[in-house]
Amino acid sequence: MFPLLFLIFLLHPKILITITEASRCTISTPLKTYEKCISLPTQGATLAWTYHAKNATLDLAFTGTFISPSGWVACGINPTSPSMTGTRALVAFSDPSTGSLIVLPFILDASVKLQSTPLVSRPLDISLLSSSVSSRSGIRDGDTIQIFFTIKLSPNRTRVNFVWNRGLYVQGYSPTIHPTAASDLASHAVIDIVSTASQTGPPISSNLRWIHGTLNCVSWGIILPVGVALARYLRPFTSLFGPTWFYVHATVQIIGFLAGTAGFAIGIIMGNASVGVTYGLHRSLGITTFVTGGLQSAALLFRPKTTNKYRKYWKSYHHFVGYSSIVLGVVNVFQGFEVMGLSGSYWKLSYCLVLSTFIGACIALEVNAWVVFCRRAEEEKVRREGGGEVSQNSNFGKGRVSY
Repeated sequence: MFPLLFLIFLLHPKILITITEASRCTISTPLKTYEKCISLPTQGATLAWTYHAKNATLDLAFTGTFISPSGWVACGINPTSPSMTGTRALVAFSDPSTGSLIVLPFILDASVKLQSTPLVSRPLDISLLSSSVSSRSGIRDGDTIQIFFTIKLSPNRTRVNFVWNRGLYVQGYSPTIHPTAASDLASHAVIDIVSTASQTGPPISSNLRWIHGTLNCVSWGIILPVGVALARYLRPFTSLFGPTWFYVHATVQIIGFLAGTAGFAIGIIMGNASVGVTYGLHRSLGITTFVTGGLQSAALLFRPKTTNKYRKYWKSYHHFVGYSSIVLGVVNVFQGFEVMGLSGSYWKLSYCLVLSTFIGACIALEVNAWVVFCRRAEEEKVRREGGGEVSQNSNFGKGRVSY
């Protein structure tokens, strides 16, 4: 476990890389020749530019590819950070009326992530001096597109937050949400237009996302709930097996928490590496779940003896925090399926089957426990009432004799 965590943290630090000109990155286009060009880290995209220091203008040529005939390709500048939210973008797609290639300006505010309303084109509030678009062939899956534009920068500003992406289709004149693969979420960079350096986080591999999801699903979503059930339904057999139930419960919970800690660490690392990409609800639930799980683990160190007067308060705390952690963990597992785009997948269906089977078994055991409890309570009541009647009759008889 610790070697795994050590390896994870080795991957954490951000890197500043200089992207050299690749064979597919060219400074020449059909319209003009540019001074510099870099290959962007995702989607096979490139960016060429010429910076005019005298008047602080920047000519750019972005090259990307469509992923569907009805798709869109976009690029833009974010004035504040290398993230989608806040980007002033130019989006190219096929005009639904004429079929010709067009490019429209969009401001991507915070409401874009919610997709509650269609994205509407509006003028940019940055100094966009010109823009145009061209395609080397008809718009088909995999076709290359170039977006040309010129912007005016603030004096002495040589670092640009550049953002790019692409999507599957357009509704009317409104581009829809892009795919959420690791490469799509990492399509942003801070580019120094003078030194030709690009600052990005380390690429988040799909394998790392799957490891994160698998660890958290198995630990918070399966192992820890099973550990709680073991404690609840094995404890009544203390007279037969002694404290074995407690050691089984503690062992399972420790294993689950360690696996969950590894998954949580990977999630934090991926979040820090994906600058500007934040899954607020998933992140908040993950942090809260980890904190409650940590409190549960720490509670073992302060567990009072059974004869201690504070034992009942500790038990109430232990049960409340434990059940809260389980509920939060399961909810966040489902939230994770949404984040990874697996809401309708067999992976989610499989987890639902496992979870429903577990819940069904717990319900059956709970019903059985209550039936046994009620039966014993009834037997105890009959025993007490029967014993009381015998005692009264005996005293009554003795009383009559005494008289």
